[in-house]
Amino acid sequence: MEEVGADVRSVRPGEFVIVPFCHCDNTCPHCRAGMTAVCDNLGFTVGGQAEYTKVYEADGSLVATDGMPDAALIPSLLALTDVMATGWHAAVSARVRPGCTAVVVGDGAVGLCGVLAAVQLGAERVVAMSRHEPRQQIARRFGATDIVVERGEEGEQRILDLTDGVGADAVLECVGTDQAMRTAFAIARPGSTVGFVGVPHGVEVPVREMFSRNVGLAGGMAPVRTYLPDLLDLVGQGTIDPGLVFDLTLPLDEVAEGYRAMDERRAIKVLLQP
Repeated sequence: MEEVGADVRSVRPGEFVIVPFCHCDNTCPHCRAGMTAVCDNLGFTVGGQAEYTKVYEADGSLVATDGMPDAALIPSLLALTDVMATGWHAAVSARVRPGCTAVVVGDGAVGLCGVLAAVQLGAERVVAMSRHEPRQQIARRFGATDIVVERGEEGEQRILDLTDGVGADAVLECVGTDQAMRTAFAIARPGSTVGFVGVPHGVEVPVREMFSRNVGLAGGMAPVRTYLPDLLDLVGQGTIDPGLVFDLTLPLDEVAEGYRAMDERRAIKVLLQP
């Protein structure tokens, strides 16, 4: 961190800080309830693909590490600013609990972090729905017990077969499309909850199905700052390594190529360096 405003008290120049993508004061009623992504003074990281960016509500948002972290930890610490916290939010919202069966719909960086989160929260069986071999490998490293490559009705039937027709105890929807949401509800067992964190586009929520099957829906934009202290401890202890989702590193002036690589599925997540 280079500079701080005159009223900032919790951090100082020279410290290494974790910056949630959504900034919060951490004092308003919503923040105190844990919903830091809905802060009364909400701000966002703008121009994150740059040498510098401005952080609003720095006192409430920033979390400093204990000294300068080892370079090997940087990818995992970067993941905490967004994708790991978002995957964690999906697992928490889906009510993943010890001994349960969790299914993750989506194999992007958030979905893979959802696999990692479900394992950490005690799921006994974690199914990753993925059609891409590199992503399947990371899902396995993160603790996935099963991989389902099929999509649509075929994929839904595969999940039901794996669960003896019961369905999943918890479903993490990490895509945001209507198909992904339909799949999530089709594989959720009665009484379970779909935790959704994929930014919705063109999604129609099946309220009638939710009513008749008693399946809940929870989630939304991740309250990153709420989860940061615990996630930072897990990274520091070597318990989780979410930085594995960064499978391509590029210089900052090749940011356009980074977006192309992710769009063409040549990369899961790109780490940019100055």
